[in-house]
Formats: sequence, C-alpha cells, structure tokens
Amino acid sequence: MFITFEGPDGSGKTTALEGLKKYLDGKDFKYVFTREPGTHCSKEANQIRKIILDKENNITPMTEAILYAADRRLHLEKLIWPALLKKEVVLCDRYLDSSLAYQGKARKLGIKEIKELNEIVTENTYPDVTIFFDITPAEAAKRVDSRAPKDRMELEPDSFREDVYTGYQEVIKMFPKRFRIVDASKSKEEVLEQVIKIINKELSI
Repeated sequence: MFITFEGPDGSGKTTALEGLKKYLDGKDFKYVFTREPGTHCSKEANQIRKIILDKENNITPMTEAILYAADRRLHLEKLIWPALLKKEVVLCDRYLDSSLAYQGKARKLGIKEIKELNEIVTENTYPDVTIFFDITPAEAAKRVDSRAPKDRMELEPDSFREDVYTGYQEVIKMFPKRFRIVDASKSKEEVLEQVIKIINKELSI
C-alpha cells in the first residue's frame, strides 16, 4: 500500500510523522518511510532538493516544477516502485499532490497542466491513501514564522500560502475517495492520535 502525507508548510506534518514512526516501530510493523523532495536513498534526488530549497537560488516556476518532477521520477525508480513490487507499505512525506498545490495553483502553472506533467513522469502512479493536514494559512504562517533558518519555499509571502491551501482544497475535490483529513490545528498529541487512528484503519493494525 502507498500512503502519502500532505499539508501546507507549518501544518505539523513532519512532527506527526516522527510520532507515527515511533508508534509503528513499537508495534514491530514493517514499512518504508520516505520523503519528497530528496529521498534519503538517492544522492541525485538530494542534489535536486538542495537546488529547490536553497534560498539563494532564483529559478522560474516551470523550472521548479520540472525539478520536482525529476526528483519524483528518481524517487519512484529507486525506492517506491521496488518497494511496492515487494508488497511493502510505503509511507511518503509529500508526493504528487504537493506539485499540484504549490506549482499548479500557487505558482500559477495550472493544476491540470502540472497533473498531466506528473502523470507522464510517474506513469500514473497515485497513492492508495493520502492524509491531509488541514490548517488555515494564517495559523500555518504563525508556525513557519517561528522557524529559523527558513528554506526558499518557507520564505514565500502570505498570498502564496493562501494559494497553496486553495490548491489543496481543489485537489481534494478531484480525488475525494483517497483523501483522509486531519484537523492540524489541534495539539501535537491530538494530531498524532488522528493520524494513528487513520493508519490503524487503513493497514488493519
């Protein structure tokens, strides 16, 4: 099974995933955990991650979208496809939906156009389940603003964050059957509890 985790910067997604990994390890449950951009198993993908997130870099929206797509292809070839062929559970921090929200909507490249680009790159590999960390752009901005240092994406203005959130809402409407929504405005403990409940149900743990 292929499960992805999505949400705006500042949604608490990464913190919750650390808690989820500890929970699954405690259950002695076998899974593959990975992330985008820059899966840990690929030197090439990590080089792309540095280009994308380095705040000193000035790249166009289309170049950014293509870099994410190239990273995703490497990710599939080196980790996701081999793991799924072995019937392993793959948990991924960000995937295709991030590109639809960030580059498609917020970068104004078009959700439809970025979807088509990524369907070519991924050979239509979609997650079975996507857990979305739902939080308002204003609340997410408060969390991001407390971080230091910030990467290139985290330095974007409030209008960009609002467009990302709107983009995610449009994507959820496109794929309602695979999305599970978590109220990310709650405490860290409550958010983790929601995630674990979903995972337990989907994986029959």
